[in-house]
Amino acid sequence: HLAGPPEFTTTCVLPALAALVKSGLRLEVTLGRPAEMLLDGLNDGKYDLVVSTVPPDSADFTVTELFREEFVLVAAPAVASRVTGSGAQALEGLPLIAYSDDRPLIRRYWREVFGREPSTVPAAVVPDLRGVLSLTVAGTGFTVLPRYLCRRELASGALFSLMEPAKPPANTIFLATNGPGNNTAEVACRALLGSAGSW
Repeated sequence: HLAGPPEFTTTCVLPALAALVKSGLRLEVTLGRPAEMLLDGLNDGKYDLVVSTVPPDSADFTVTELFREEFVLVAAPAVASRVTGSGAQALEGLPLIAYSDDRPLIRRYWREVFGREPSTVPAAVVPDLRGVLSLTVAGTGFTVLPRYLCRRELASGALFSLMEPAKPPANTIFLATNGPGNNTAEVACRALLGSAGSW
């Protein structure tokens, strides 16, 4: 039983486990957040393996760093063509697409890249990064996304990266299990670690 955040789990984790399922692994998946709730489920024995966006702090868990997700400021070509100048002020007046009213990814990007808090109120709020991606590709506005989620759109030209900071904001994603001895979870961890380089 695997638990993790919806976007990363569906985009990266599940394809990496497909071969194991084909060879007989029985997989049950729970998608959700916050990470602390999923880790509580691991601690209670509800899950065998948790993909976590926060570092698990329990000594009872076996924790492995899986992936470093990098955040990128993106827009569709029609919106990107309206950006003039540089810095945060170049984006003023353009519609912002956010994951939540709190704008956690956007606030972090602004603090680390621009050295300030964002002032733009979102034009649209979608509580799933895949929805944020689809609205952004449709030319609705600009946003901040994990690069793994929009790499195909960046490669095809459906999205443009609006800035390429020398040190882009990033976050470590972890794998957590209930200590050694769960052979199935250990096999799944090895498969995920083997695939992470392609994400």
